[in-house]
Amino acid sequence: MTEPSVTRPQAVIFDVNETLTDMEPLRDRFEEAGLPRDAMDTWFASVLRDGFALTVAGGYADFAAIAAEVLKELLVSRGAADGDVDPGTAVDNVLGAFRRLRVHPDIPEGMRLLHQSGIRLFTMTNGAAAMTEGILAREGLLDLVEARLDVSAPRAWKPARAAYEYALGATGVRPDQAALVAVHPWDIDGAQRAGLTGAWLNRRGLPYPGTMTAPRVTAPDLVTLAGRWA
Repeated sequence: MTEPSVTRPQAVIFDVNETLTDMEPLRDRFEEAGLPRDAMDTWFASVLRDGFALTVAGGYADFAAIAAEVLKELLVSRGAADGDVDPGTAVDNVLGAFRRLRVHPDIPEGMRLLHQSGIRLFTMTNGAAAMTEGILAREGLLDLVEARLDVSAPRAWKPARAAYEYALGATGVRPDQAALVAVHPWDIDGAQRAGLTGAWLNRRGLPYPGTMTAPRVTAPDLVTLAGRWA
């Protein structure tokens, strides 16, 4: 099915975790902690669950705090904490590696194409803006991104509308002039409910959930997406 024509955005807002960053190296840290490599998926999904739940209930905690608590619980429930692994050390190793992640191979070229075409670039993460800045700086991409944002200011995790409205405020453009680029359907759905264009990077060729609003744009990688807008 051919996608409808989508107006070229003035501003592109990137999700960070998994969209920009490749989280696969974290599996080594989980294995070192005595957990199976696929425990990373359970951990990350549980961190999102707790962040979302707090937002819905009117509460807030930052990513690092939730990530540490979820990992400690996982270590205990899987029996890893009964061995030679110190839970505190395991948490430090995982979160330390999380801050040192690299971007996916398609990201540098895609971001440069968008920037060169005059589209303004931003990031908005449920994690920490400081972590995003560190990753972008190591990759030589920091100067391309006008502002690195996170949910600590609105105190609401994406996909809450307040998170997208905060990011839009930083861009200074109308919702219909901005696009949110993400690999997560829940992020695409939330952005589109807030009036933005959702651009889904479907790197793994997965079906999009029929229960969520369909993305306005779909691409297998950022270079392909940038080619449509550049």
